[in-house]
Amino acid sequence: MIFMKEQDTTEPQVAKKRQTFSGIVVSDKMKDTSVVIIERHIKHPVYQKFMTRKTRIMAHDPGNTKKIGEKAIIEACRPISKHKAFKVIV
Repeated sequence: MIFMKEQDTTEPQVAKKRQTFSGIVVSDKMKDTSVVIIERHIKHPVYQKFMTRKTRIMAHDPGNTKKIGEKAIIEACRPISKHKAFKVIV
């Protein structure tokens, strides 16, 4: 009896695009970590006014290349530590 290897007829897997955000660096005091603040505008469900919501995200920044006040683009990655799951790309 001869066993033949089945041919894979599935489509090639496409890498999913990772989540990216842009914001301002507000802290660079930690080693290899920058804190980036992201602002987004949402509409209030009742009063229909736009409100500003801010989120602080810790991002991995090897060598502390970003300084306070600079614009940074961060991208989701595997968890690096308890609070870091993003890395600075630009």
